[in-house]
Amino acid sequence: MSKTYSKTRKVNGQEPEADSCTVLANIKIFTMPNGGSVTLLSMLPFVLVSFRHGVKWGLFTGLVNGCLQMLLGFWAPPTPTFLYFLGEVLLDYLVAFMALGTAEFFARPFKNRMVGVAVGTAIAGFLRFMCSFLSGVLVWGNLNEGLSAWTYSLVYNASYMLPETLITVVGAVLLIKAAPQIFDRQYTKA
Repeated sequence: MSKTYSKTRKVNGQEPEADSCTVLANIKIFTMPNGGSVTLLSMLPFVLVSFRHGVKWGLFTGLVNGCLQMLLGFWAPPTPTFLYFLGEVLLDYLVAFMALGTAEFFARPFKNRMVGVAVGTAIAGFLRFMCSFLSGVLVWGNLNEGLSAWTYSLVYNASYMLPETLITVVGAVLLIKAAPQIFDRQYTKA
């Protein structure tokens, strides 16, 4: 099997994960008034790609899904400059979803695979929260209701990102208990 063929198979293999992220993102448990929601495991396919194919492909899947999310539901606040707009695109969409692809990196130090999956998934969810938090401070800070931008962003983003991350960690742990082979690294023969 040629190296080009295996890369093509790997890229085509990411397509269902990106699609499932988009579908699951639309199954909302609750939605926040200014964006953000708790969904039915929409972050899980990102971490699965990271565990199965590595961080590089996890980041790529996050980038593709971030672009899909922008196409399907992009809402930009009135920003005074292009830099604020760029900050929102990067922090709310591209970097935020790419951060989920780092789960495998944080799971590597753990010998117990289940613990590694739980910790890697939790840290990846925390990184996504940090992107939303920074976006809230830097871009959305003018929407606060008498609070400092830091406090407003922390409370607002934690109210949906914490449950979302916990649901994803629980889902990943239940999945690795039920079918541990799903989290096995997929190596391609060159």
